[in-house]
Amino acid sequence: MTIDSTSQMIFGGAILALLCVLASVLSRRLGAPLLLVFLVLGMLAGENGLGGIKFSDFGLAFLFGNLALAIIIFDGGLGARKATFRVALNPAMVLATLGVLITAGIVGVAVRWILGLPWLESFLIGAIVGSTDAAAVFGLLRMAGFELKERTGATLEIESGTNDPMAIFLTITLVQLLAANNDSPGLSVLTEFVRQMGLGLAIGFAGGYLITRILRRIHLPASLYPLFALAGAMSVFGVTNLWGGSGFLAIYIVGVVVGNTSLPYGNDIHRFHDGLAWLSQIGMFLMLGLLVTPANLLPIIVPAIAIALILNFVARPMAVVVSLLPFHFPWREQLFISWCGLRGAVPIILALFPTLAGLEHSSTYFELVFFVVLISLVLQGWTIAPIAKWLDVELPPSLRDPEHLTIKIPDDQEKELLIYKAVAGSSVVNMHSRHLPLGEGAQLVGIVRHGVMIDNPAQATVQPEDHVLMLAIGGTTLAVGRLFSPSAPETRLEENVFFGNFVIRPDAGLQDLAQVYGFELPKHLHNLTVEQHIMREFHGKPVVGDHVEFGSIQFIVKDLDGNRITAIGLKM
Repeated sequence: MTIDSTSQMIFGGAILALLCVLASVLSRRLGAPLLLVFLVLGMLAGENGLGGIKFSDFGLAFLFGNLALAIIIFDGGLGARKATFRVALNPAMVLATLGVLITAGIVGVAVRWILGLPWLESFLIGAIVGSTDAAAVFGLLRMAGFELKERTGATLEIESGTNDPMAIFLTITLVQLLAANNDSPGLSVLTEFVRQMGLGLAIGFAGGYLITRILRRIHLPASLYPLFALAGAMSVFGVTNLWGGSGFLAIYIVGVVVGNTSLPYGNDIHRFHDGLAWLSQIGMFLMLGLLVTPANLLPIIVPAIAIALILNFVARPMAVVVSLLPFHFPWREQLFISWCGLRGAVPIILALFPTLAGLEHSSTYFELVFFVVLISLVLQGWTIAPIAKWLDVELPPSLRDPEHLTIKIPDDQEKELLIYKAVAGSSVVNMHSRHLPLGEGAQLVGIVRHGVMIDNPAQATVQPEDHVLMLAIGGTTLAVGRLFSPSAPETRLEENVFFGNFVIRPDAGLQDLAQVYGFELPKHLHNLTVEQHIMREFHGKPVVGDHVEFGSIQFIVKDLDGNRITAIGLKM
């Protein structure tokens, strides 16, 4: 390779990455799934496209794809909040295991019927397309300005981080069976499953604990904290794979542990990995687009469409219904979760396994899976936002913690210095500093105005563009941040329209409310409060937005403190 050709490759790669970033603007306007844009740009740059780039190194693609997936899954773990596990851990884990198994089985039967492949090969294709890519789902919802009910959003979030190991395990097992010409896997499959998942969980928790302990004790330059977190997570990923465990499960667990621990420069760690995850997605989908030859897709269009339709309209809904049956999810949420079975990078990476193992028909597997993913991105990716509106699984947008600077106090990891900017439209503007509702454990340190710390900040009034410095206990930033959030623009779902204009006490008796508002109440509910009735209806795990109806009257959960309802909206 010459210096000129190296420079050309660097320039071409940079231009493609730049086009992908700029394409996000077009994607937002058209409502197109961003990952689809990356994939199409890769195909356009390939040998059948305008770029004419020939790339067929499956080994390099597999290596880069694994690294990129590990980074993306780690970032997903970092973003998973402990609170989401309250209502979604059990259903998400069943979806991530049993759900993937059901999906793979139904798709396998369909492949056998449509293509006439042997059973093991048919189930291999089912296993490859068994996992979802909820990162693409949440990207679409964020661009559309959606906020899902906690039960729905948390289930999709946790499922996406934990269902890849199951699909990878099934794929590797079936590839090994096909390579060894073994049609009778027996007990060894179950043993291998327990070993991979057990090691993944154990090493993931141990590695996450060790990384957080080191991050809290060592003193590094600020820019090295995110790099240490990444290097530690990738080390856990590598050693878990070497010892025969599920590296993807382990690195997700590490992300959850690190993301839910108060750490020095924790915000920097999150921001760094968000950017790195985007770069990984861009690079991975560009590479996968280059790897496929569009001309080879033509013969398998019809069977691929049939398999994709069975996957989306039969296999995924059946897996969701069976998996969520014990958890009593409302039917609207089940339907939305079914439709959010968006396929992404993982199935395409898994489709490289048969090629690397030297299996017959491996090129057919890859092209078929690629087309199924393409159909999923087009069909589901373009319709998720309208489906969410139709099924009424969204909530009014809540105030988010605005951008701010956080500095951990070295001698007391529970304390942190927060610096917020008072932007126009926020509730803190024109408020006297003595009246700032900072909450327990928080205190005002100073106010910077026009680059100068003002004298006697305790007697000052906060002005627009001021920077307010506060000392607070870790974990209270969201409560403090609400003061500095600008007033939300008018949206399709106004809070008073969604929750109603009246707020009632959770301990209000249903019989008393029936007399006041004139609705009929069944006799078996006469002695219940409205909170007790909601708790019964949602099996002790309500979320904001859950509601019960009596004729034209709706009681809607407006606020929660753990499992206890603290405010209920009344809508007529």
